Amino acid sequence: MAEAADFQGTSASPARRWLRRTGALLAGAPLLAGLLQLPAATPADAAGEESSQVASSAGSVSVAVDSLSPSAPSEGDTVTVSGTVTNNGKQTVTGAHVDLQVGPPLETRSAIDTLAKRSDDLQGPVGEKVGGKYTEKFPALTPGVAEPFSISVPADKLDLGDNGVYQLAVALSGKTSTQPWEQVLGIQRTFLPWQPEEASTRTKTTFLWPLISSAHMAAETGSNEQQTPVFRDDELAEEIAPGGRLDQMVSLGKGLDVTWVVDPDLLASVDAMTGSYQVRSADGSTTPGKNQEVAKHWLAELQQAVTGEEVAALPFGDPDLASLAHNGTSVTGSLNHLKEATDAADETVDTILHVKPSTDFVWPVDGAVDPSIVKVATSAGADKVITRSDSLQDNLSYTPSAARPIGGGTTAVVADSRMSTAFRGDLTKASAYTLAVQRFLAQSLTLGLQTGKQRSVVVAPQRMPSVSQAQAMAEALAALQGGNWSESQDLTAAAKAKPDPAANTKVPPAAAYPSSLRKQELPRAAFEQIARTQSKLDKFKVILTRQSRVVTPFGRAMNREMSTSWRGQGVAAVGYRDGIESYLNGLIDGVKLIQKSETKLSGRSAMIPVTVQNNLVQGVENLTLRLTSTNPTRLKIGGDRYEEQPVTVNGGHAQSVKFTTSANANGQAKVVAQLYTEDGQKYGAPVDFDVRVTEVTPTVMLVIGGGVLLLVLAGFRMYTQRKRAAAREAAEDDTAEAGDETDGPQSQVDEAQNPETSGARPEQETVAGSRADGPEQPSDPAPDTAAESADPSGTGERVDR
Repeated sequence: MAEAADFQGTSASPARRWLRRTGALLAGAPLLAGLLQLPAATPADAAGEESSQVASSAGSVSVAVDSLSPSAPSEGDTVTVSGTVTNNGKQTVTGAHVDLQVGPPLETRSAIDTLAKRSDDLQGPVGEKVGGKYTEKFPALTPGVAEPFSISVPADKLDLGDNGVYQLAVALSGKTSTQPWEQVLGIQRTFLPWQPEEASTRTKTTFLWPLISSAHMAAETGSNEQQTPVFRDDELAEEIAPGGRLDQMVSLGKGLDVTWVVDPDLLASVDAMTGSYQVRSADGSTTPGKNQEVAKHWLAELQQAVTGEEVAALPFGDPDLASLAHNGTSVTGSLNHLKEATDAADETVDTILHVKPSTDFVWPVDGAVDPSIVKVATSAGADKVITRSDSLQDNLSYTPSAARPIGGGTTAVVADSRMSTAFRGDLTKASAYTLAVQRFLAQSLTLGLQTGKQRSVVVAPQRMPSVSQAQAMAEALAALQGGNWSESQDLTAAAKAKPDPAANTKVPPAAAYPSSLRKQELPRAAFEQIARTQSKLDKFKVILTRQSRVVTPFGRAMNREMSTSWRGQGVAAVGYRDGIESYLNGLIDGVKLIQKSETKLSGRSAMIPVTVQNNLVQGVENLTLRLTSTNPTRLKIGGDRYEEQPVTVNGGHAQSVKFTTSANANGQAKVVAQLYTEDGQKYGAPVDFDVRVTEVTPTVMLVIGGGVLLLVLAGFRMYTQRKRAAAREAAEDDTAEAGDETDGPQSQVDEAQNPETSGARPEQETVAGSRADGPEQPSDPAPDTAAESADPSGTGERVDR
């Protein structure tokens, strides 16, 4: 009755309530001591047996606090604690009951950490039991069976005092057959933040809400005329599908006052899924993607969620700044990729989300920094580095504001490590989930009560929270934003807040960088391979008529090669880089010279064709084909050792280029064909082939000359035949004219009317034209004499031909 009366009074001072709790604990001490000494009072053999039973029964019942509502109660609220108790022992527990115990307020943030680590320790401190009807009883707890419980108690019955974080313990007490006295067999502690009235000075809290995924798009993006993207797998579709991780991040973040931290690569990848795309299978083949509507829905939901909210864009692909600083800066061109990734961020986010993002922030892994990381982080133009308080540590009794000037115009935005890591680990179990939420709120309230000055705090959780982690984050943040001690603030405002002059602004040395993180970094070989791929791309792009179709996709792919998501996935990272380089090699080989077999050259000069094949979907230009003779004394190309000709080939076509050659001697000569870019760099593999020169002999020349002479003589023979035929016709005409004078005019008329009987000339032309078809006629000229054959002019003079 006295205990119940204590809880009915609400006007008692906190000191008086603390005295009552302490008295109750001290009153129970003799009884507890007596219980602990019971085994020693029995005979020796019985004492040993009971001692082992006590050891086996201690903590034999597990208590799980699956929910605590509200998470941060106020005056007039009813606190409900629900969960399960499970008998993990071998004996039935009788007379079991679950009670709530409220301990004294936890004064420091480290005390909260300590209690969280020993939340189920039976030997740890407990508080005063909430008496009366606020308990739940079980007649018996059978081994291996979980029993649910739920206890609701008005907040004013918890006898809470000043503002602060109180320890709230849920204890299961009962008896066993070997220990027939009541004892605590299981306990679970959690935190109860108590700020019933609005704080006079609220903490300004910035919560980063990350939308980041791993690299999903393969290097084949942009390889065909339609530029159909290819995805390495279908995991991104699963993440953005209803209930998926990224779907939950968007739906949970909507309505919360957060700063969205976005990897533009994620947006670009989902945007690519809204159209036609391919998904690679395990065997290397590709199949059409089918999640266009899912992608469209996710983007629409995200566009709505970020409306009016701050969006901070990371460099494209979320490059690993620490890996770049430690292993990549000595590789030529590595920093250029970071600059390109930063430049691509603004346009990508603006185009897809229709908001202007902030690109002033970079976020190293876990906020761990050293001077080289800061230097690399700011080399691309960002002047604000998101770090964490376990990296940039302070020697203060309180937590200072996040903004710190660290020199060179750079601001370190120091996230609170305790609050940022509150949602790590497996939170699929309800008890772990609830403990994470309560611990986060406890840390926030304790931080706010440290001083009477307003401070700015930043929370930077893990980059890719799981679904359960995201749900816990959202629940804790909703409770915080609905509480009485914190107010929301965006990231840009937090970076501009007035720094605490006592806060540490010295970046830790490289030796302080965590070895666990260094082991996960991308090696130097990764950046060397990226540089090699870039060099090949630079040589390849100069011959393309539409460079952006190849340069942009491969540039973004190389950004993904540097992604933070490759940490701990060394084998997969190597495979991704190899795939990009291999595919680029295939495109480069698409423009090549066709192999030639041995070429035979008969004569002193000839044209040799060399074919250039273009298997790309776009045309190539700015190429020069050089044909070189390795033995110019035997075979010259274009009058010299080599000849060059420009080459332009349309996509999917071949072009033959002809070169003039001249032979000086017979035999075999090797010829080399090589493509060059306009800057004189070799392109592709050379093609060499043999040219066999056949010498022109005197005998061959004599035969050729004789043949020409015969053709000439045949022509003159035809000429003389026609000349003689014309002379005979003239003589016949004269005879006919004499006859005409005798016959008179009538004969001329008859001849004109009947040309078939008018003379022998038409008959002679027909025959001459048909000599090959009949016997020789008397009117035909006599065969040429030998002299006439030798001298067509008929003068007898010999002419050398």
